[in-house]
Amino acid sequence: MARREFYVSADVEADGPVPGPYSMSSFGMAVAGVRDGGGFRVLDPAERTFYAELKPISDAYDPEALAVGGLDRELLVRDGREPGEVMNAAAGWIASVAEELGATPVFVAYPLGYDWMWAYWYFMRFADAGSPFGHSRCMDIKSLYAVKADVRIGEATKRSMPGHLLSTRPHTHNALDDAIEQAELFQNLMRWRAQE
Repeated sequence: MARREFYVSADVEADGPVPGPYSMSSFGMAVAGVRDGGGFRVLDPAERTFYAELKPISDAYDPEALAVGGLDRELLVRDGREPGEVMNAAAGWIASVAEELGATPVFVAYPLGYDWMWAYWYFMRFADAGSPFGHSRCMDIKSLYAVKADVRIGEATKRSMPGHLLSTRPHTHNALDDAIEQAELFQNLMRWRAQE
């Protein structure tokens, strides 16, 4: 019998291009579905979620990058949660969902490279047990579309996707909103047959 997996749609907002010199500002996750030997089953992505806003880990930041997420850096310095607290809480949330669903977590994002880089670095740096996704249990939604649509990766943009694949939710740059929106895109792609 195949081991069950559950898919965690994740979104990161940050104040610069890379973790370490710059900081994760917010982190959102939403459970999109479960897959086992019987196929993919959609779950309501608004039902199982995680969201946190984090204190910066350095004084460096790019004002343009910070502006994308719409968060106030002074408020994050004062009221943001400590990175260790957030990443341990996130790992605990993932563990509780894994136990509830009897499944192993898989990190999904669009595009994967950016969000995975931040989340993996923060888990490895700040979470007591490291990454709950291991070093490679992740899936790129952009690549999933490219393979199913038989297009080059450069053509795998949301603008080029058939409208019925896209979420009806707005892309707000709030990490939780975007994780839920992205979960719906992932669900649609998992069920999509390109010849339809």
